Amino acid sequence: MRVPAYVRYSPCSVNVKPTKFGPFYLDTRLAVGGTAEVYLARPIDARSDLPPQLVVKRLLPHFAGDPEGRTMFEREARLHGAVVHPNVVQVFHAGESDEGEPFLAIEFIDGVDGYRLIRHMRQTGVPLPLNVTLFIAREVLKALACVHAAHDPLGSELGIVHRDVTPSNVYISTEGVVKLGDFGIARSVTRVTVRSDAGQVLKGKFAYLAPEQVAGEDADHRADLFSLATVLAEMILGKPLFPGGGQLSVLLAIRDCRVDALKEVEQSLPSGCFEVLKKGLARDPNQRWANATEFADALLPFMGDEATAQHELALRVRRVQSASSSDTLAAVRQSVQAMRAASSVPLAQQRSNLPMRLDRDKRKERLYDEFEDDEDQKTGQYTLVPSFVETAEGAKLGPLTFAELMESLATGTVARGDRINYMGKGFVAVESIPEFTRFLAPATSTNNQLTGPGLPEFQAQITPQNMLNVLVRLLEHRETGVLFAEREAAQTLKAARKELYFVNGRLHHVASNSANELLGEYLVRRAKIAREELDMALAVLPRYNGRIGDTLIGLGLVTAVDIFRAIREQGRDRVADLFAWNSGRVSFFRDSSAPQVDFPLDLDLPTLMLAGLECVKPAETPVEEYRAKLDNVIGPDKSHIPAHEIAWPPQFQKTLSFAKQPHALRDVLKASARDGELSAAEVLRCIEVLVAAHVLVWT
Repeated sequence: MRVPAYVRYSPCSVNVKPTKFGPFYLDTRLAVGGTAEVYLARPIDARSDLPPQLVVKRLLPHFAGDPEGRTMFEREARLHGAVVHPNVVQVFHAGESDEGEPFLAIEFIDGVDGYRLIRHMRQTGVPLPLNVTLFIAREVLKALACVHAAHDPLGSELGIVHRDVTPSNVYISTEGVVKLGDFGIARSVTRVTVRSDAGQVLKGKFAYLAPEQVAGEDADHRADLFSLATVLAEMILGKPLFPGGGQLSVLLAIRDCRVDALKEVEQSLPSGCFEVLKKGLARDPNQRWANATEFADALLPFMGDEATAQHELALRVRRVQSASSSDTLAAVRQSVQAMRAASSVPLAQQRSNLPMRLDRDKRKERLYDEFEDDEDQKTGQYTLVPSFVETAEGAKLGPLTFAELMESLATGTVARGDRINYMGKGFVAVESIPEFTRFLAPATSTNNQLTGPGLPEFQAQITPQNMLNVLVRLLEHRETGVLFAEREAAQTLKAARKELYFVNGRLHHVASNSANELLGEYLVRRAKIAREELDMALAVLPRYNGRIGDTLIGLGLVTAVDIFRAIREQGRDRVADLFAWNSGRVSFFRDSSAPQVDFPLDLDLPTLMLAGLECVKPAETPVEEYRAKLDNVIGPDKSHIPAHEIAWPPQFQKTLSFAKQPHALRDVLKASARDGELSAAEVLRCIEVLVAAHVLVWT
């Protein structure tokens, strides 16, 4: 639910006749979201310990009987109720109505949320003073310190991560009191839940996610600190820290921690303040502030008097509240103007601009309803003139639909040097058409024989062990270049080709000639979209300049976070697939330029190695393989000095902690079992990589 649930309602709130609900009268519905609705309420029993005015949040009727919806609601009540602090919105009561509908009774705050405060600042061009922004940040950090340290009634740490520290969840009263609210997507990251939580799609506002959340990795309390630092930066800048032309570009900026906008105002900040904020925005959680208290203490030297800051903030909040009526009128005026403009547009075109619903059961019906009757629109934009291709070898291809042409370009069937008659415009070289150049392989390679630029640095036959050794070599020397992989056609398999581009020992991009490895097919296989949904997206691909990700997002079939993660996972899987090739050859060409791509992968190689081993040795296979080697001794390899120090991901560091001294493999696995974080199979796969990298050695 994405509504300001606890602040004073705007003039567009829905007024209803007071309704009895459990122990409350519901006076005014403030907002309704996807799963719940929020009311301004008062207790029926005026003598109760509850305040005379509060907020009641209850599930929508069709979710009240849904076990999953009730579980999420109960979790919010449990986690939110476990945190009692002056800077946290208070939960007074959680219960059920006489009809069995769950509800939360929550503190009412007469004020505004951070989103409205920042929006008003942007509209008026009057920035918040630095001491006010730092005051808000430190108050939220005090709240987070309590949230992260919360215990259950038995005294056990809950390990709560809020996961949605955004301006709209920071509530500020007319007295300048700052509170953190909305625990709707908070999670407890105790050992029981941390692993399962990593793969879930985050529902928080993507512009405030931490890099590890964007990537779908495990996230602890330091992700909340990154989000708070992002909010603080936005208040200082008066604009979002991570701008972009679309959701994917914002996610990329977060992943790479591009804080250029903040650097522009560095000189205007007190000496040392920029460094404090930059540490809060570190890409690596280990490089951030260790906890919320440490972060808050680091900000304190740059603040003035707290009482003065709170007084100034209170004045700003009242000013924003008084401006809300005019804001609402402006919104109504804009809405009417837009409605009048739409009335002059043909109905068919209006229908083509309708937003898509996200309800999976309704998608297919809505998609076809939007396009099936719009014959003029289909003819004008979607039923395109076919294209034809003459390859450099003299072969003729066609007629090709736009989607087929995109597939041919992406898989290398159509390549540099070929000529194309694009939609009847006459034959020209394919590389001369700007919208197609981004699909073409670099000029350093050919798509029929991956010979590369000059002689290769090294070559190897493809086996799982050789792929492991090749990736270790690229990692150890932080190589930049291209790795060509090719496999000749067999009875059951066609000739396969892949190009893997590396920058400083990280995977930058993977190109493949297999249509099955295209993004749309990948999403179908992962059940992210249905086959008919992909077909519809391909039909309207020209509208989005041939970008399938943007098309699927535009149609409402997936979110930007879905696409972001799918592209990374697709790149990982393309590399892992090489471990399963039973023949073929790889050739590495150093310093070959990486292509300009919309989405550089920037994947670490140790994780790719684990994915490759998982591909050929799935599940518990390594346990059986090493059963006869349990008495063999494994320990540090002190004879090998790598070219560069390698930053191993957490699972490798954990494995190294079990084998920091020579031990029998049996004892290493016992230590792992006692720790409980990695399975025996995971430890064994990590050991294989570390042995290939000469970090560990069998003795």
